[in-house]
Amino acid sequence: MTNDDILNALRTIIDPDFNKDIVSLGFVKNIKIDGGHVSFDIALTTPACPVKSEFQQKAQENVSRIPGVASVSVNMTSQSPQTQISSSPNPLSKIGSIIAVSSCKGGVGKSTVAAHLAQELSHRGFKIGLLDADIHGPSVPALFHFDNTKIYADQNNQLIPLEKNNLKIMSFGFLLGDAPAVMRGPILTRYVQQLLFNTAWGELDYLFIDMPPGTGDIQLTITQSVRLNGAVIVTTPQTLSLIDVARGILMFERVNVPILGVIENMSYFICDQCNKKHSIFGSQGAQSLKERFGIELLAELPLMPEFTLKVDQFTGNLFIKQAVDKVMMALGKSSILQKEVPEIKFNEKEIILSWKDGAVWKINNRDLRLSCRCALCANEITGEKTLQGKDIPTDIAPKEIIPLGNYAIGISWSDNHSSGIYPYESIKSLIS
Repeated sequence: MTNDDILNALRTIIDPDFNKDIVSLGFVKNIKIDGGHVSFDIALTTPACPVKSEFQQKAQENVSRIPGVASVSVNMTSQSPQTQISSSPNPLSKIGSIIAVSSCKGGVGKSTVAAHLAQELSHRGFKIGLLDADIHGPSVPALFHFDNTKIYADQNNQLIPLEKNNLKIMSFGFLLGDAPAVMRGPILTRYVQQLLFNTAWGELDYLFIDMPPGTGDIQLTITQSVRLNGAVIVTTPQTLSLIDVARGILMFERVNVPILGVIENMSYFICDQCNKKHSIFGSQGAQSLKERFGIELLAELPLMPEFTLKVDQFTGNLFIKQAVDKVMMALGKSSILQKEVPEIKFNEKEIILSWKDGAVWKINNRDLRLSCRCALCANEITGEKTLQGKDIPTDIAPKEIIPLGNYAIGISWSDNHSSGIYPYESIKSLIS
């Protein structure tokens, strides 16, 4: 029995995200053979990887079949990156990953979704923190039924987060109470930094930041102060929400925060009389979001009476469980994938994308502008284009092009249209 025998037995275990075996991906580490006893580590991309138990069971079974193996010990670990921050000393050094939950528009249920994601992972036994970064309208205290609470500091003068069901929670609402937050930008950003860096989070697997709606000073302060491991964007299928999804994607990509995907809240409801599924904002769903932005739809959450309950009273929901699994899979995938960005050039006639494999794509400016599927250029309900050729100047040209991860480019055009996101899959069909 050799190390190669063990590695060969483990090559049949395929990671569904990368469609590669765990040996090729470098997950198998520290193989030890002691007589008939074999032990090794499987270091996954993130602690809450949904296929963790499946991998462990398959590894145990596969290696046990090797002649001469009497017992097998499989230690499941993670290679979750440590959070990098711009300040020193590092107050967040014991936090594995920081995930922003953003909506870019209020009223879409972002705080509720962030709270449910955090609580579900906490119920699974992980160490989780939740920061409510909305200074003007903190929602987390109400979601967890914190009334008239007091915040204390420890011996190091750090704020002690409140806990509910082993979930550590901090919100400006705990300090503010019911009073309105009447403050200007510089003061707001200082408060947010204090909540983030002056809270005694301790050791956490994940910290979720419930971002304030929009793309202003607070959002930029957070993204510039701490290296976020990913962002989840919450939206509804409604037109105005989807316009702001594009703005949110562009903001996060400008500051190099990976977009993990979109959670579509209030996607539909199931009638309790006819048991039919009704999509009140249209039924384009995953296909529409994928075509428009090029990023994955992580979950479609329906309208349910249970979502009106306090978060700590609402557990074990299948939709939330599936959403958490998808977020964790996207986070793990993002930590390994390298950003593949083509060299981008443009002139008054065309855009030229040159890829590392030697492929060169040339796309006519006017054709690409006409293909825009944003909420300003296409009907949200039917998907039918509302933008016509006569609406586009003959000399249309890009003013700025931003590469968006591995999935798209964002373009600001000379006709002042700046919310266009063009997935590479869609661009490929226009190559001249």
